Amino acid sequence: MSTTDAVTFWDGVYAARPAPDAPRPNVRLVETVTGLPPGDALDLGCGSGGDALWLARRGWRVTAVDISGVAAERLAGHARAHGLGDRVDAVRHDLRASLPEGRFDLVSAHYLHTPFDLDRASVLRGAAHALRPGGRLLVVDHGSTAPWSWDQDPDARHPAPEEVAADLALDPATWRVERAETPRRTATGPGWRTAEVVDHVLLVRRAD
Repeated sequence: MSTTDAVTFWDGVYAARPAPDAPRPNVRLVETVTGLPPGDALDLGCGSGGDALWLARRGWRVTAVDISGVAAERLAGHARAHGLGDRVDAVRHDLRASLPEGRFDLVSAHYLHTPFDLDRASVLRGAAHALRPGGRLLVVDHGSTAPWSWDQDPDARHPAPEEVAADLALDPATWRVERAETPRRTATGPGWRTAEVVDHVLLVRRAD
């Protein structure tokens, strides 16, 4: 499917969702990053922007990208409204074509799933190579399907963190897996619905 199809789909997904007044950060980001010194972060598939705004408030400089212009524009507006416009660069970007330029101390990819063609392993491998020494790649995937998810495929497969790490084929002499776990949590969806979900968490650190 074409880039136009993907943009139309994801613009529709975000346009159909009420824009949150205060987008919330993902739990796995908060527990991973709290305590780390701020630096440069790349947020792949920024969505509503809760992660980017949370990082910026803590001194990080964030490049936040999404294939949806609706999502990127909303995030840019939130950043300006909260006085974080100088710390958040929110842009529409097609990861199938390239990664944003730069070197980063953190790359975060939360729920980077799509019904469109995407060589995700290649994207994440490229992101790992964009890390500075000591930088971390955090990949958080769905390990289960929430009742409000756009993807209700009953046959959907959720690769384990170890499988994701193997697909990246990173040199263990340079990149070390610091975490590969499948924790559970109670998630809150539209209309304040709640459900227990499983996250697949992979954290990779580039050697100093």
